[in-house]
Amino acid sequence: MSHQEHIKAKLSLLPDEPGCYLHKNQFGEVIYVGKAKNLKNRVRSYFTGAHDLKTERLVADIRDFEYIITASELEALLLEMTLIKKHDPKYNIMLKDDKSYPYLKITNETYPRLITTRKLKKDGGHYFGPYPNAYAANETKRLLDRLYPLRKCQPMPKKLCLYYHIGQCLGPCEIPNLENEQKEIVSEIRRFLSGETKDLVQSLQEKMSSAAEAMEFERAGELRDQVRAIESIMNKQNMITADLTSRDVFGIYVDKGWMCVQVFFLRGGKMIERDVSLFPIYGTAAEELESFIVQFYEKNIKPSEIYVPPLVNQMLLKEAIGLRVHVPVRGSKRKLLDLATKNAENAIGERFELIARDEKKTVQAVQELADAIDVHPLSRIEIIDNANIQGADAVSALVVFEDGKPLKKEYRKFKIKTVKGPDDYESMREIVRRRYRRLLLEGARLPDLVLIDGGLGQLNAALEVIQDELGLSLPVGSLKKDDKHRTSQLLFGEGGQLIELHPRSSAFYLLQRMQDEVHRFAITFHRSLRSKGMTRSLLDDIPGVGPKRRQQLIRHFGSMRSLKKANIEQLTEAGLPTKLAETVAEYLSQTNEE
Repeated sequence: MSHQEHIKAKLSLLPDEPGCYLHKNQFGEVIYVGKAKNLKNRVRSYFTGAHDLKTERLVADIRDFEYIITASELEALLLEMTLIKKHDPKYNIMLKDDKSYPYLKITNETYPRLITTRKLKKDGGHYFGPYPNAYAANETKRLLDRLYPLRKCQPMPKKLCLYYHIGQCLGPCEIPNLENEQKEIVSEIRRFLSGETKDLVQSLQEKMSSAAEAMEFERAGELRDQVRAIESIMNKQNMITADLTSRDVFGIYVDKGWMCVQVFFLRGGKMIERDVSLFPIYGTAAEELESFIVQFYEKNIKPSEIYVPPLVNQMLLKEAIGLRVHVPVRGSKRKLLDLATKNAENAIGERFELIARDEKKTVQAVQELADAIDVHPLSRIEIIDNANIQGADAVSALVVFEDGKPLKKEYRKFKIKTVKGPDDYESMREIVRRRYRRLLLEGARLPDLVLIDGGLGQLNAALEVIQDELGLSLPVGSLKKDDKHRTSQLLFGEGGQLIELHPRSSAFYLLQRMQDEVHRFAITFHRSLRSKGMTRSLLDDIPGVGPKRRQQLIRHFGSMRSLKKANIEQLTEAGLPTKLAETVAEYLSQTNEE
């Protein structure tokens, strides 16, 4: 039975129930996860009617599908998030780590601290933000540290420190019964971070006037600087509404199978930041936006409410994320949503042409290469490079490109285990043997093309293992470099047939990019090993210097070169006990003499 007949048979058995569906490719890999109010209607829609070219590529990759029935659409949405995390499908939206923003946090401790963080925890702390970047968060924290004497040290010291003496801490380490003062300070900081700064500014201005009248000009200048700092921070935020409710506004625009989501963060009546996300979609706009919002609040703090466009299921989202969800229909609230939507439309208009152009170039490059070497289909390419300096710390690296794009989660590093000395051919045989024997044993997907960074000798070494030892018929090529270490030639197959590619062609640029990427990855790995080896060789044999001490020394001095020049006094300043500092200094001096 062909895969078309197999899919057609399964489509006839789909239930009229809510649930999740998982599309799979020819290797059994999950390539897309979706949710549906009605599985029969939603899954069938992929195999009927017309689609844009992007969705046609997804459908062309589908060889099978599975589905899971759920009790409700809400359960389907939550299960969809779990399945996306588990399978990391290539066609699904996956919010990156940089979608988490910095926040200010008042810790939930007897004597709390004010810190910056990107991690949101249910630990009783108070979070404020998000801030557009770490600089903005730290700038606000520096001002608050000057205004309010909360504890700074972690862990709590045993005696009063510098912060107490400069008026930035009440000294709970020695001074008892400060709980009430701390609570008042926390309350004032919370009001400040919620946008209530009018009373604080007025109080500072009054103190400034009093100080000036008393001819305490230095103190008056300090207070003036504090007022200016507050005004500067608050002026960087534009007033949007007199309503002080914390809310996020989601505006979207869809064009040619792509969606742009603009999120406005409103805190204390001001828009403090916006988030812009642009990605291809393969389900309905409503499904993709609902998935986006659920993922978004797994990484960011939740406001009191959110505004969304009418296409989403309000009740579904409300239950999924535990927030008030509104679809504004008129007035200032609707204007906010329209403004976010307009920004989304502008962003997709500006960026879509560039993205579409890049996508076209990538597809064209892969197709050109496939035609040049007559390998079809050509989707997954692996390229291997060896790195060593005079035979030391010999390593290899492997990078994977899929559909012309780097697949970094599949990158692999190898330490050479069996080869002694600088022998590139034997090193290549070892790595190729280890890589593809393992893929065979695991029944994992094999690449459509293997590329070797090197000349004819490395190509033949790889072919010997792949064809003669492992009995595989994988296409293998090698990339030669010229005397200026630039990609110059593609050799392919037995005998190393020279493949003629114009140096300005899309295929040549793709090969050049892959060769540069694997070389970068290999050299980075090699340098990290050499650095660790140098550190170990100098410090590991010193009694009393363990991993933590070693890191402490390197962090303090910045490099082994600076550390080797350190005297006993400098080593004690770095945190070493006097006797250990003497031992380290003596050892390093002997090393320097050698």
